[in-house]
Amino acid sequence: MIPDWMKEVNAGSCKCSAASHGKKGFVGKTIDGIFGFLEEAFISESFSKRRGLLQSLDPRAKLVSILAVIFATSLISDLRVLIFIYVLTLLFSRLSKIEVGFFIKRVWLFIPVFAGIIAVPMIFNVFLPGDPLYQLAYLGPGAHLGPFSLPESIFITKQGTIAAVIFTMRVATCVSAVVLLFLTTPQQILFKSLRTVGVPKLYVLTLQMTYRYIFLFMELIREMYVAKKARTIKSGGLIDEQKWVGGRIGYTLIRSLSMSEKVHMAMMSRGFNGEVHIMQEFKMKNRDYLAGIVAISASLVLVLISQNVIRV
Repeated sequence: MIPDWMKEVNAGSCKCSAASHGKKGFVGKTIDGIFGFLEEAFISESFSKRRGLLQSLDPRAKLVSILAVIFATSLISDLRVLIFIYVLTLLFSRLSKIEVGFFIKRVWLFIPVFAGIIAVPMIFNVFLPGDPLYQLAYLGPGAHLGPFSLPESIFITKQGTIAAVIFTMRVATCVSAVVLLFLTTPQQILFKSLRTVGVPKLYVLTLQMTYRYIFLFMELIREMYVAKKARTIKSGGLIDEQKWVGGRIGYTLIRSLSMSEKVHMAMMSRGFNGEVHIMQEFKMKNRDYLAGIVAISASLVLVLISQNVIRV
């Protein structure tokens, strides 16, 4: 039975402050962003533990294969071939037990921001001359923008639109391949496999330590914010909040420098020599060799098709 006092509803206006209504300042929104980042990172780690196609491959063969695909994609200028490779990434995400909808959103969330800055100017005749596709404005003869001369008409060109679409698809395909690599490979194993392609151990160690301790310091920031909220009776103004954030930034910097020295001394006292060591040992199988050969061969064939050396 539910007690009567739990069934009562207070319909009157609340006498609380603005902070009690769930209104968050920029500090609270930043903490929410940190939680979102942590949650997304943990979700990404869960994909690498699934029993899919790419998860079953040796990380060295997978790394070399995806690098070959990325290198080939950067050389391809045929839109049909780029679309074909992109569809293959969607197929491999499905075979690797990754939801296609999640995979597409993860890739295309950042592409419009990154690629749009470069691709959008390409469609105008001001930057890339070509055949008119759609006229935007008529400026007349002798138009200038400061010391720069402008054409009589500003319009979207056919060649520029095609170039922008090709560039966007190239970026989308490369990012999709990289996302597949990160989603299907545990981070520690991925860092160790980087040594197989000749990445210096100093860079690998830096990436490994950065990835590990970024979560530690984000948890530290969360704890500081929770401690502040637990001791706050009345919310301060914007200037007070900014002062608190500035002080916490300085404290976090000092804390990170102190921790880096302590961690380095602890690692050196335990015989650390700069090499990354994990418990799992790599062992190539026949299917791993086959996957690497197929990926490299297919990448080469697609490049030749794009350059019209092989006609389909």
